Amino acid sequence: MNLWQRTKLAWNVVRNKAPVGAENFTNWFRNGLSIFRGKAGGELASNETIFAAVSRLSNSLAVLPIKLYKDYSPVNSELNDLVANAPNRNMTSFGFIRLLETLRNAHGNGYALKMYDRFYNVESLLILDPTRVDPVLELDTEELWYMVRGDKGTYYVHNMDMIHISHIHTVQNGYKGISPIDVLKGTIDFDAAVRKFTLDQLDSSIKASFILKMATHIGTEKKKEILSNFKEFYQENGGVIIQESGVEVKEINRNFIDSKVFEVEKITRSRVATVFNMPVTMVGETDGASYSSMEQMSLEFVTYTLLPIIRQYEQEFNRKLLTAQQRKQGLYFKFTVGALLRGDMQTRGDFYFKMIRSGVFKPNEVRAWEELPPESGGEKLHISGDLYPIDTPVEHRKGVSTKNE
Repeated sequence: MNLWQRTKLAWNVVRNKAPVGAENFTNWFRNGLSIFRGKAGGELASNETIFAAVSRLSNSLAVLPIKLYKDYSPVNSELNDLVANAPNRNMTSFGFIRLLETLRNAHGNGYALKMYDRFYNVESLLILDPTRVDPVLELDTEELWYMVRGDKGTYYVHNMDMIHISHIHTVQNGYKGISPIDVLKGTIDFDAAVRKFTLDQLDSSIKASFILKMATHIGTEKKKEILSNFKEFYQENGGVIIQESGVEVKEINRNFIDSKVFEVEKITRSRVATVFNMPVTMVGETDGASYSSMEQMSLEFVTYTLLPIIRQYEQEFNRKLLTAQQRKQGLYFKFTVGALLRGDMQTRGDFYFKMIRSGVFKPNEVRAWEELPPESGGEKLHISGDLYPIDTPVEHRKGVSTKNE
């Protein structure tokens, strides 16, 4: 379907918009609604483990710079500025990516509608409420559309006009991603039940701290007098207690929180980390961690967690924000993930040293990554021998013989 066909059909759909329920278009579309309805707001706000996981993912993705490139060089254009700086009039790129990723992890899907100017250029990307959007397929063409339930009716948006970031989906639920929080429902309910049970135990627990044993039976008035004297003496003497003859004082030792509660918390963290495909150390669990360095932990997080997500964003932007002709010309969007893999200063310095001496990095490129100004002569590649510009003829290098031996 070309641009004109999509525009024409989209205009017809909007012009003849259906009321809520889409009765006018029932025979056009196959039901692609998902049973995994987004009911994640409460759990995200009340479960700190899930909140930590979603925050880590959304913030990690949002801090990565994204730019439009052509043949490995950044391209300055309105489209690059739209994605890299201001996707819409209310948000920065950081806020846009973080919100889209938060919705993806909370509801399983994040949607952003492309808005056009009068020349059919994309002028903004508006994030939609995922609970009001459902993917549907047109029966005849098998084209993917998105049914958007607006305040004044139901609209259908072609898939090329909607940025859709999702978790995995199956044939049964069509193109709608499965919500991780729905998958964790049993874990969340069990964790909440254990916490409630623990709080109930604290509320109903005995508040006394000592047991006073008397050698003989005494009356009620005498008990009150002894107890009053005991409390007064304890308070006035800094907690020191004198045990008199015929009286035994025994402290009550209690564990207010059962140690099994902490085991439940570990299980919850482990399951949350597994569902979100994150190292368990990223959600607060340190037991069993075997990382030799922060760099190793970051490498696992980037490789197994972030890269699949980043790839989805990049391909979605490339497919729906660039034309086929622009892609053939070498244009593409790319996140910069190197910042997450820089390691500590010693490791980073050793890496830069090897890359410069091997003719891989230019000194000025390294200086730019370290936020230092370029230096004259640093725009050339060097090789060891020792460190000549890479285009230096062999006969001009000291100590290098050009004669055949």
